[in-house]
Order: sequence, then C-alpha cells, then structure tokens
Amino acid sequence: MLAHPATPDGPVHSLTVEVDHHADGGLRLSFALAHGGGLLLPAPQAPGPADGLWAHTCCEAFVAVAGEAGYREYNFSPSGQWASYAFSAYRQRAATPDALPAPAIETVATPGLLSLHATLPAQLLPGAPPGRLLMLGLSAVSEARDGSLQYWALRHPAERPDFHDRRGFALAFAPILPDC
Repeated sequence: MLAHPATPDGPVHSLTVEVDHHADGGLRLSFALAHGGGLLLPAPQAPGPADGLWAHTCCEAFVAVAGEAGYREYNFSPSGQWASYAFSAYRQRAATPDALPAPAIETVATPGLLSLHATLPAQLLPGAPPGRLLMLGLSAVSEARDGSLQYWALRHPAERPDFHDRRGFALAFAPILPDC
C-alpha cells in the first residue's frame, strides 16, 4: 500500500495487506504495519461497534458492486472495536441493516510491527448479481504519538486523502455465490 503524498512522514514505513477470499464468500484481511516506533495504538476496549475509529490508528475496507453507486465501509481498530456503514452513493449514508454478524478482529503488536486480521462474514458484503465483480478499497490511518496522521491506501486518486473516492477501490474480485 502507499502513503498519501500529502501525508507527513510518520511512524509507519510500510503497510501490506493480504486478502483471503473464503469458500463461504467471506473475506479475511491481514494488515501488517511496519514501523520504527512512535505508532500510537488505541487502548484495548470491549469488542463492539464504535464511531470515529478513523481518527486514530485504524484499518479499513470499502466494498462495492462494480457499476453500482452504493458501497460499504468497515473500520477495524487495534482496540478491538469496529464500525460498519452503508452508503447509497459517494458519502451518502444509508441505513445499515440490523442483526448483521460482527466482523472478527485479531491484533498482535510487537516491537516494529502491528498485525491486524479482520474477518468479514459473507453477510456483511454487498450482494452482487452473477457476472458482476466486487470492488475493494483497502486503507489505513496511522497515528503518531504527536497526534499527526498518515493515510495509506492501495491507490490515492485525489490531492487530499479520500478513501471514499471510488477510483481508489482498486482490487476487483468475483464474489463466491452460495450453492442453490
């Protein structure tokens, strides 16, 4: 992944993400943030939904059906908290369905490396009709101890960091459809 060019230098010097598409249609995202110290991590919290996670060290995924305006956003905090949002169009919030399963988050912090693994069950991904691809935007925010933020993504299509910009949804994959 790439740091946004307008982002000040920060503690993270590289960020990689591995994507594992499960046979049941879910995704496992494994983020690895390599740093030289100075990365500020949120304090551990009880797992559950929370807003504003993007204002601190946080990993994110954006998922859309190719050719459709709507998309979903997921935030995964090293604190154990998460957020799930639905959008009908660019930054136009839509109602997020109730009773969806929670993503599973595992975090391991060692000197120089933060590993965060997030599993999204298939029910959290937008349904794609046969023949349509899902588009994935992967991103992260890293917070330095001085409060400054770095913005990371697969692609930065604008002068300012904007993870909602669909031109940044750079990874396409075919959804796994349930057996009928």
